[in-house]
Amino acid sequence: MPDPRDLDVTIRVAEAADVEALADLMTQLGYETRASEMQMRMEAIRADRNYATFVAVSKGKVCGMIGTYTCYSYEHNSPSGRILALVVSEKMRGRGVGHALIAVAEKDLAQKNISRVAVNTRFERKEAHEFYEKAGYTRNGFRFVKELPMSAD
Repeated sequence: MPDPRDLDVTIRVAEAADVEALADLMTQLGYETRASEMQMRMEAIRADRNYATFVAVSKGKVCGMIGTYTCYSYEHNSPSGRILALVVSEKMRGRGVGHALIAVAEKDLAQKNISRVAVNTRFERKEAHEFYEKAGYTRNGFRFVKELPMSAD
């Protein structure tokens, strides 16, 4: 793994002007997203203090993002953190950008007194599984998903 100190990348809090780049990153992650959709999502996310969104910038362009969420759970006495999204642009993968984003997000969560962080990833994303294990995360369960019909009310 490359040394993050050798990266020509800056990590900062996401800004409103980043929505187009964030939409492109979500599309690269497999979630087709228009800039207008990303703007709507980010307006709601930025209004909720339990979310944090950081972007990696290289040569003036956003090349990665990480989004986290903090919440209480039924299983633990203290709040937990979740990595909801992590993506690095296809051109910048394998250069340590993802690890730099994880480090900033974990530091931010630790400053909020979060000591437990979880992340979900799809079964078919073998590279992501290896990435998270290298970053110190362990497998501990499965996630089940069900799409509910929209209410007619």
